[in-house]
Amino acid sequence: MKNINKISESRIYVCHTYYHVLVAVLKELNLPDSKVGKATILLSKMSNDFETIGDRLEENGLFQEVIEFDEKRDTFFPELSELKKDKGNIISNMWSRIKFTRELARLEAKYVPVDFRRYEDIYVFCDGDPIGIYLNQNRIRYHAVEDGLDTLKPYIQAKYDNRTHFNLKKFFSMNLNLIFMCDGYSKYCIDMEVNDISCLDDDFYKYKEVPRKKLIESLSAEKRQKLIRIFVKDINELEEFAKKKTEDGVLILTEPLCALDVRERLFKDLTEQYKKEGTIYIKPHPRDNLNYKEVFPDYWVFDRTIPMEILGLFKEIHFKKIVSVYTQLGLVDFVDEKVMLGNDFMDKYEDPEIHRKAEKLKVFSK
Repeated sequence: MKNINKISESRIYVCHTYYHVLVAVLKELNLPDSKVGKATILLSKMSNDFETIGDRLEENGLFQEVIEFDEKRDTFFPELSELKKDKGNIISNMWSRIKFTRELARLEAKYVPVDFRRYEDIYVFCDGDPIGIYLNQNRIRYHAVEDGLDTLKPYIQAKYDNRTHFNLKKFFSMNLNLIFMCDGYSKYCIDMEVNDISCLDDDFYKYKEVPRKKLIESLSAEKRQKLIRIFVKDINELEEFAKKKTEDGVLILTEPLCALDVRERLFKDLTEQYKKEGTIYIKPHPRDNLNYKEVFPDYWVFDRTIPMEILGLFKEIHFKKIVSVYTQLGLVDFVDEKVMLGNDFMDKYEDPEIHRKAEKLKVFSK
């Protein structure tokens, strides 16, 4: 994978997860052929191991450049820790936040591998990560893209993080650029792309609807095969799986929830509950580092790096039921029944206060 600074001067995508890469690929595949192959994709190593997908992106020629981005969290810089401490009043806290914003952008600069100013369009998935602060402090305009499918549906992260004195903080971010707020509430964010604007409890003018289902449905058979080649490491294995009879199957989606030992108990409980209804299949979340093949040797465990949406490209794959805790299931069309367990289920495994952010936000909004 390339790590050189050879600028395409076209589009650039900043991706932090496999889902981000999936959406970036879909957006490129939906462009006219004359425009394909001219964009750059940055794969941030901050929160995800992209393994070999960068090589496959290059092999398929969809992007002009595939570049690794050694993005750093604020915790990487010990000098920032003092600026995150609660000073006890809004004035002192705001001053600390202003200094924190400036300093993080300055410290992050040495790890940014490209000159963003030379790109016509910049797409940032999850602008709440340090790259969002960097772009705003350097006055570089960008398009934000939602972190996951309908991520903002439960609550707007920017509103939750800034639920006290929201309008004041919004002014400092959107008008003065002294602090940073994610989800479009920053000065240099042009707009924020979401899958379904109707599910948002916010009429913010920057939200722009780009349905993921349409991006997938518009692909030709040839482009669908290219999508599969990019995201599936072992196509033969998946094609063999597609020949299985899975009509009685229950597909359980894991997520990087709670501590590892609690997570293991949680999904053991789920498999025990649903194995009475059919054959269990497990699809680990790409960022879930629990070894499910070791924990569940008797069940089929999919490669964690395959986005769930890719399974839907195989017409032969169909399950009786799919079960998730929080993963949105709007794009899943290869099952008969969908079950999303949500907060009430998680309350059995963690302090309920952890899962009640939407309720807290409503209290502060009154």
